[in-house]
Amino acid sequence: MKQRERRPGQKKTAGPSGESRRDDRAGRPPKPAARPAAGRETVRETAAPAPVSRPLMTRTGERPIERVPVILESLGAGDFHLIDSGNGQKLEQYGPYRIIRPEAQALWRPSLAPQIWEKVDAVFTGDTDEEGTGRWRFPREALGETWPLNLLGVDFLGRFTSFRHVGVFPEQIVHWSWMKDQVEQAGRPLKVLNLFGYTGVASLVAAAAGAEVTHVDASKKAIGWARENQALGRMEKLPIRWICEDAMKFILREERRGSQYDIILTDPPKFGRGPNGEVWHLFEHLPLMLDICREILSPKAAGLVLTAYSIRASFYSIHELMRETMRGAGGAVESGELVIREAGTDGRTAGRALSTSLFSRWVPQ
Repeated sequence: MKQRERRPGQKKTAGPSGESRRDDRAGRPPKPAARPAAGRETVRETAAPAPVSRPLMTRTGERPIERVPVILESLGAGDFHLIDSGNGQKLEQYGPYRIIRPEAQALWRPSLAPQIWEKVDAVFTGDTDEEGTGRWRFPREALGETWPLNLLGVDFLGRFTSFRHVGVFPEQIVHWSWMKDQVEQAGRPLKVLNLFGYTGVASLVAAAAGAEVTHVDASKKAIGWARENQALGRMEKLPIRWICEDAMKFILREERRGSQYDIILTDPPKFGRGPNGEVWHLFEHLPLMLDICREILSPKAAGLVLTAYSIRASFYSIHELMRETMRGAGGAVESGELVIREAGTDGRTAGRALSTSLFSRWVPQ
């Protein structure tokens, strides 16, 4: 699973939720407070100390039908497209800026001429490891820290950070488009849970489509960034609960409460260590996380989505886990890869496909 770049100012720590790139919790629970109106204030959920684990459920019945391999491909959308890639780098368009960042999977040579690669606004230099720090170089002129972007009709801020990311992972747009369609076609307000929700773009897409959204992330900085994005798009009145908490603790409590969601998006990292010695290992803890997610899916759920980055495994590993988790639930499990296809300088000339991640998605039919 992707050890995605950590967020600005963040220590290399993680709690049981696996927030190696997101967790800057203080290590102590906040004081109980009344819940403010949705979309207005960050909700800090509090409760008595919860168990960090429980036994896996014994599932019976047939496994869901399978659809494999499924390749979900994007040619870009809104203010983003992949221009070219090669020699361990990718050339991307984010709104008005052309950006070069490291990309280990780009083993081939670039398709476009060197002079096109030279005419860029920002280049990330430094450690090429996905968790390594570095700095941005601005060949043409100094740029501000943030700039406005738009995907699927949602405004948000791009940001140059020391961990090379810019605030959005555009390969996820295929999941967000699917989610948007489900919400708009449901004929009722769907409840969406966005675990490891990062800067909130998916949450804003869901809420703008008509969903009631619960956004969970262990990083206060990420929640702050998400709320900046909400304000930028003048979406403060949308029904979003911003919850700054460990994801595993949150879903365990939701299970005890009997809470239910119609769509769950989950994007946990590969490894993390928390401030109190908590350890998250994807291969150890993912089965329980999915097991709990199944328990809090509503009877009329539209889907459960898992994305996995930078793991030494085939998509079949998470595919078969998802099928076992959803045994007896009917429906189908579709699994494969998310890819972004090069789109050239015009954003429309299809080129090579760049694999970004693995995914598995349960749908009711």
